[in-house]
Amino acid sequence: MITPTPVAYRRAGLTLAADHWTAPSATPPRGTAILLHGVGQTRHSWHHTAARLAEHGWTALTFDARGHGDSDWARPDDYTVDHLVDDLVHIAGTLDYAPVLIGASMGGITALLAHADHTIARALVVVDIAPQINPAGAARILDFMAGHRDGFAALDEAAAAIAAYNPHRTRPATTHGLRKNLRQHRDGRWRWHWDPQLLQFISDTTGLTDLATRMDTAARHITIPTLIIRGELSDVVNHDSVEHLLHHIPTAHTATWGLSHDHDRCFRRC
Repeated sequence: MITPTPVAYRRAGLTLAADHWTAPSATPPRGTAILLHGVGQTRHSWHHTAARLAEHGWTALTFDARGHGDSDWARPDDYTVDHLVDDLVHIAGTLDYAPVLIGASMGGITALLAHADHTIARALVVVDIAPQINPAGAARILDFMAGHRDGFAALDEAAAAIAAYNPHRTRPATTHGLRKNLRQHRDGRWRWHWDPQLLQFISDTTGLTDLATRMDTAARHITIPTLIIRGELSDVVNHDSVEHLLHHIPTAHTATWGLSHDHDRCFRRC
């Protein structure tokens, strides 16, 4: 089993926590992939995918976005998409070769905009992003993130809340993995390991409208191989919104990630 090496990146006064996955020496190198998680998640959401990529000859880099996981929290005004793009451009600039960018949700948006503005990648894989999104689905995500502000008395409570939000997901046999996404505070309660001030950023409807326009423009500037993956039961992206994105990116292909898929199988196939 390949295990990562912890690394850290300094950016604008913040420390961003990351894991660096290296392919076995006997495996022919295939390049570098940077994997970006969604809002409210951490780098650990890509753990199995990064390990599988490394087994197949890739160097993989996962990192916690500012305000998430083990990365530093920022000032409220420093959670814009431009700050996320700048962080990614900085990290990509430390590499010897242009990486493949793999991003889900917020991470996919960041990857799309970063390459459109700075031409930093050799290929893109984006999961569940499109300029046109389902407002009801986006509101459901926001409601989940805004709920349980006082945390949970036990990890079992957190697991139950996740299961209620996403009943189609197979519930893990143990709650051990939740320790990567929650932290136990001095009062004994478990709280999500992201900055609550992020809610201000993702609930800005005017900003989301501007972001959709910006994504539309960015898509027209993408000329590298691109794979757009849509979750079969996605709350925010449907077939029509993916088709819209495909229309603007001639080099793009699409795949649907169904209930029977996991990250590993999806990225091996795609």
